[in-house]
Amino acid sequence: MVVIPNREPDVFAAISHPARRRMFDLLIETARSVNTRAEHFQMSRLAVSQHLRVLLDAGLVTEQRQGRERRYRLVPAQLRPVRDWMAYHERFWDERLERLEKHPTRRDE
Repeated sequence: MVVIPNREPDVFAAISHPARRRMFDLLIETARSVNTRAEHFQMSRLAVSQHLRVLLDAGLVTEQRQGRERRYRLVPAQLRPVRDWMAYHERFWDERLERLEKHPTRRDE
């Protein structure tokens, strides 16, 4: 028997690909179907579907079936780990840069 560990969705991996970030950006405007998405990319419908599956698995989008179509909607709250990570590093670098600005340089001496 194969045991698959129960892991949190990897939001960082999901947004690491430029096409998925673009798909995410397009969903900010409105929910879209795979067919509508494919028009914006130079890739097959299957490739678009695979990228959307990664976003879905990460919880960044939801999928709703309407007849034969699947429509995807954005779940912006799922980006919280990315926002928190960026906020931490922003504070870190702000503190470091502030210390550097206070450090005397040779010209100041």
